[in-house]
Amino acid sequence: MERTTLQAPDISCDHCIQTIHAAVEKVPGVRFVSGDADGKFVVVEYDPNLAQVAAIEQAMDDEGYPVKK
Repeated sequence: MERTTLQAPDISCDHCIQTIHAAVEKVPGVRFVSGDADGKFVVVEYDPNLAQVAAIEQAMDDEGYPVKK
């Protein structure tokens, strides 16, 4: 398992976190998603053999929460 922290400046509330969680958990290989609305970040634990960070970022972007690079 690997873990990554993604900054998403458009996160503003717990509903944002719930939306991101629902989208990211659909990415095959994602095992854990947690977010912090105040810190504007999401922590994702995933199996690198099944999931890539780019796919996780795309899932967030598709929901309107682009990752800050």
